Amino acid sequence: MTAALEIDRVSHNFGRVQALKEVSLTVPRGGFTALLGVNGAGKTTLFSLITRLYDNSSGSIRVAGYDLRRQPAQALARLGVVFQSRAMDADLTVRQNLAYHASLHGISRRDSAARIEEVLAQVGLSGKSGDRVAALSGGQQRRAEIARALIHSPDILLLDEATVGLDVKSRSEVLDLTRRLIAEKGVSALWATHIMDEIQPTDDLVILHQGQVLRQGRASEITEGQGLTQAFLDLTGVAI
Repeated sequence: MTAALEIDRVSHNFGRVQALKEVSLTVPRGGFTALLGVNGAGKTTLFSLITRLYDNSSGSIRVAGYDLRRQPAQALARLGVVFQSRAMDADLTVRQNLAYHASLHGISRRDSAARIEEVLAQVGLSGKSGDRVAALSGGQQRRAEIARALIHSPDILLLDEATVGLDVKSRSEVLDLTRRLIAEKGVSALWATHIMDEIQPTDDLVILHQGQVLRQGRASEITEGQGLTQAFLDLTGVAI
């Protein structure tokens, strides 16, 4: 079975500044992969390449086996994305936002109505479909964005600092929801974060620092019993 996401020796420059340096990583099917790095490590740049906001000029990116440069439509159709910045229209209702996104993926109005109810149930927002996004709490807005990302039944979710700005309870709810979707729906997830508490010992972990992947493997193997904070400090020289 092909991996959900395969990135092979991808680099990216902003002028003379090299933001990513031959980054390679793999997200397995039906797994939770944490992408850990401080702000400025290159996490958002990498997500922008995976979603084709930027074009990768070196290396390759494959989504569910589809090459992003050669087969962009097929590759992007298998991605569900939750960006760090809010991506829903706050003046529209949750249902209106999801219906618009469904139409972008070619889902008919008849089919989208049932699909909207399904994804809202998955994220625990069945009673909020008629509410304006602006009226939702921060945690509810994030769950609504996950519903939006699920509307076209993607193979993999990309979540870029999805808990930024949330309180502890909402952070836990969003993270638990993502893990539950993996367990129950078989979706994969690449979870970019700088918060170590969000990573479990059994998670697949990628440590990204100054645009380079320093380690990938099971978190417990990378930490070797010394704790993630110390392992990260040993690898990067930076404490977070």
